[in-house]
Amino acid sequence: MNEIIKGMLERRSCRKFRAELPKKEDLQQIVEAGLFAANGKGGQSAIILAITNKEVRDKLAAVNCKIGGWPEGFDPFYGAPAVFVVLADKNWPTHVYDGSLVIGNMLLAAHSLGLGSIWIHRAKEEFEMADWKDLLKSLGVQGEWEGIGHCVVGYVEGELPEAAKRKDGRIFWVE
Repeated sequence: MNEIIKGMLERRSCRKFRAELPKKEDLQQIVEAGLFAANGKGGQSAIILAITNKEVRDKLAAVNCKIGGWPEGFDPFYGAPAVFVVLADKNWPTHVYDGSLVIGNMLLAAHSLGLGSIWIHRAKEEFEMADWKDLLKSLGVQGEWEGIGHCVVGYVEGELPEAAKRKDGRIFWVE
């Protein structure tokens, strides 16, 4: 079987990570894979905020937890030490799709490097908040950005789940 397709079939969402930060080279490869995602009109409307600073990561996790309605102290990033927040230019017509493809590429890249990952939502709500807009400004990011999602990454703690059976009746051929 083709290695790319094999990776797509084997990748699973991880919900338990070790605290150890993956190698910087691996994280850089994941980000680069995200930047090469397909995108509308070649506009490359998405950006990636790569967070490996534990203090910032924990602050973001606390905000995400609150937005999600979980009890204080729950970690919606499941202990993953690296968080890639994907944002996209609100004024680009395909920004949500573009950012979603970036996350998909990063999930597959993490798997290909032997790392666990999961897509976490609520970036939209986070980056509507002044604190997170200010963080972008402090990094020199100008413009209007919408949070698309988070790709959280780390070393898997334990085993990944088996694939759920695929539902029947989801393919319709027009020949």
